[in-house]
Amino acid sequence: MAGIWLDVLDEIAHTCSAHGRDDLLETVRQKRAQLLDPKLRVLVIGEPNQGKSQLINAIINAPACPVGDGRTTVLPTVVQHAEAAYAAVAQAPGRSAGGTAVVAVERTPVALNQVAAGVAGTVGRRSGGGPAYVEIGVPRALLGAGLVLVDTPGADEAAAVGGAGPVASPGRADTVLLVSDSTRELSVTELDMLLHVMRSHPNVVVVQSKTDLVADWRAVAERNRQHLADAGIPAPVIPVSATLRLRAATADDRDLNAESGFPTLIARLRRDMCGKADQLARGAVQAVARTVVEQLAAPLRAELATQEAEEQSGPISRLHAAQREVDELRRCSTRWQNTLNDEVADLLSDIEYDLRDRTRQILRAVDDAFDTADPLVAWDTFQDWLERSLVEAAEANHEWLIQRCDWIARRVAANFARYGYDVLPPWSMTMPDDIGERLPELERPRIDRFTTGQKLFTGMKGSYGGMLMFGLATTLAGMPMINPVSVGIGALFGGKSIRDESKQLLRRRQATVKTAIQRHVDDVFVRVIRDCRDAVRQVQRMLRDHFTGLTEELQEAIVQSFRSAKQEADTDAAQREQRQREIRLKMTRLAAVYEQAQQLSGARATPGLLEPRA
Repeated sequence: MAGIWLDVLDEIAHTCSAHGRDDLLETVRQKRAQLLDPKLRVLVIGEPNQGKSQLINAIINAPACPVGDGRTTVLPTVVQHAEAAYAAVAQAPGRSAGGTAVVAVERTPVALNQVAAGVAGTVGRRSGGGPAYVEIGVPRALLGAGLVLVDTPGADEAAAVGGAGPVASPGRADTVLLVSDSTRELSVTELDMLLHVMRSHPNVVVVQSKTDLVADWRAVAERNRQHLADAGIPAPVIPVSATLRLRAATADDRDLNAESGFPTLIARLRRDMCGKADQLARGAVQAVARTVVEQLAAPLRAELATQEAEEQSGPISRLHAAQREVDELRRCSTRWQNTLNDEVADLLSDIEYDLRDRTRQILRAVDDAFDTADPLVAWDTFQDWLERSLVEAAEANHEWLIQRCDWIARRVAANFARYGYDVLPPWSMTMPDDIGERLPELERPRIDRFTTGQKLFTGMKGSYGGMLMFGLATTLAGMPMINPVSVGIGALFGGKSIRDESKQLLRRRQATVKTAIQRHVDDVFVRVIRDCRDAVRQVQRMLRDHFTGLTEELQEAIVQSFRSAKQEADTDAAQREQRQREIRLKMTRLAAVYEQAQQLSGARATPGLLEPRA
């Protein structure tokens, strides 16, 4: 039956080699050599002063390990069979100059009466050397059957001397005995120790020592079994008394020996020796498989998690970012075109309204002026003012046009602010120098003058009517028609007629001038508005061409970036998918190895052991 677990162990070693884990491979090889060794290596562990050394002495019925007088186990003690009793301190020479570990062990013989000093680390141990342990040979039949007992320092003592070394490692043992005396229940530290040992070694026994000191040791044992069950530790509890065992050996008392509990413990050890090549080996291979699979699967799970994280921050994320840039540029193109069209439409309307408002103010000033002024007298002065006012209005309107065009350019450029550089067009719009010369000339309107002949004729008509009307009235009084009274009144009527005609001619001249100026201002308005519209259209075309070219440049760069990101993402996705297939294949093979190891005892693989963890 050894071939089954040996094949599984060799498969585990092959898996370690395939994963490049030489450290695990060396551990598996050591476990292989240990399992093929017919000797049963029993590791005795526990907290200080629990009776570990006395337990070993009681098992072999020999004072191999020093006890009593406050003696402390500092170095591990290996008790094995020998034809003649001997003791030695074995120590590795440390590391070579190249830093590689040296396997050879140097042994320093120690007198049997100095074993206690050797265990305490004061005899036979060289400073600066590697890990050391005490080796004791005893001629006993139980040891000759293949039993090897290893006494370990307590947990606190081992930490004080830097650890117990490889010889006291649970992984190097076939059976582990945890010793806890009957004066108390299992402590939290001991339960944690058992849980740690169970991960690498399934064959663990709790030995409850010193039952001779506690009357209710059976209750303590029952509570310990409950603690083990609650912690999920499948370890039996065997109560023993080393004192009764040694006393029974001295008195050859079988009943006292049975009362000591050691026959049960020794029977368990003999069963383990008989089952090492089969049952113990199967359990050991299962523990090795679990440890190896966990250590090999952990980096694979971590790599899968890393790849998932890189998928969010790697080429795929850059591809998504490039796609967002393409979409954003498309929206930006729509926004700046809408902004340009809307702002130009508003500008044309505002420019026309501004110029219309300025010309209306001029016309109101004209109306106010020629309500009283005579064009014959004030025309020359007024003409200079009107031309100057129209030029100022056109210049102010054009200046506002320039400011608004610059504002529109900046408003459109603001849509490209996220791209991080200046996108204003290299242009400058200035005031034309000949804006006054481009305005239509004001023609002097034809104005009727009140000549002397017209005044004489108008006065004669008015005086004739007045003289005739009053002359007829005076004839009724017996006076002639032409008399001093009628002549005076006729003169008055003639003067009034001249004044009335003069006022009418003035109003006609004012109306004529107002109409002429209205036509001229309208001509100026049409000319200026046409020039402004042409200028706005030119600015619009210039801005449209500039930002269209800029959009095409950005689009070309972003599309190129998108293509590169897509190609990189496709390549990365293919590589990641290939690597994920390889990882899953390795995980499947690890699961198969683990399942094969579990089938050695009919158990099934632990669910979720090889599943990727979140």
